[in-house]
Amino acid sequence: MKLSPRQEEIVCLVKENAPITSEALAEKIGVTRAALRADLAVLTMIGTLDARPKVGYVYTGKTSNGLIYSNINKIKVSEIMSKPVTVSEDTMVYDAIVYLFLNDVGTLFIENNGVLTGAVSRKDFLKISIGGTDIHRVPVGVIMTRMPNIICANKNDNAYDLAKKIIEHEIDSIPVVEIIEKSDGKDQMKIIGKVSKTNITKLFVKIGENED
Repeated sequence: MKLSPRQEEIVCLVKENAPITSEALAEKIGVTRAALRADLAVLTMIGTLDARPKVGYVYTGKTSNGLIYSNINKIKVSEIMSKPVTVSEDTMVYDAIVYLFLNDVGTLFIENNGVLTGAVSRKDFLKISIGGTDIHRVPVGVIMTRMPNIICANKNDNAYDLAKKIIEHEIDSIPVVEIIEKSDGKDQMKIIGKVSKTNITKLFVKIGENED
C-alpha cells in the first residue's frame, strides 16, 4: 500500500517521538486531531502503527504488503450493506426513539413516498429529549438533518472509502442510494440500503478470519 505524504510524515514523527499522542502529532503537523483521524486509522489498521491507550502511538517496525487494504478496496458496498430502518417525517419523536431502540440501530432515515429526505441519529434524539421539549408532539421532520446535507453512498462504491467517510465525518451510518430522475429534471434519492460502523466491523472480522 502506498502511503500518502501526510501518512509518511506521521510515520516519521512516530519513529522519532514514540510514544506520541494524536494531540502531539496534530500540533507538530499543524492540523487538527480530526484531520488526522482517518490517517491514523489506516496506519493502525495496516499494522504500521500501534495505538496504546493512555500512552500514544508507536511504530511497530512492520511493513504492510497492502493485503488488508487490497481486500477491502475490492469489496463493494452492495456486498456489505444492510437494510435501512426508515420512518416518515410526521412520525413523532417519541415513537421514532422507540423504533430506533427496537431495531437496535444508531440512525433512522426519513423518507417520503420512497424518496430519502433526511436522517436522525441518537445524538439528535438525545439533544431534544434533554431540552424539555414534548417529544410526543414534535415530528422527526423538525429535528432531522435534511437532504442534501447527508453523506450518501452508491452501491458500487468500495468499503474502504465508506470506512474513511464514517471516521472523517464522525457518523454512525451512511445511506446507500439510487438516483430517481423526476419529471421536473431534479434528481432525488431512493434509499436502498445502509452501511454502518457495525457493517464495517463485521467486514474486518471476516477478512481477519479468512487470513487465519
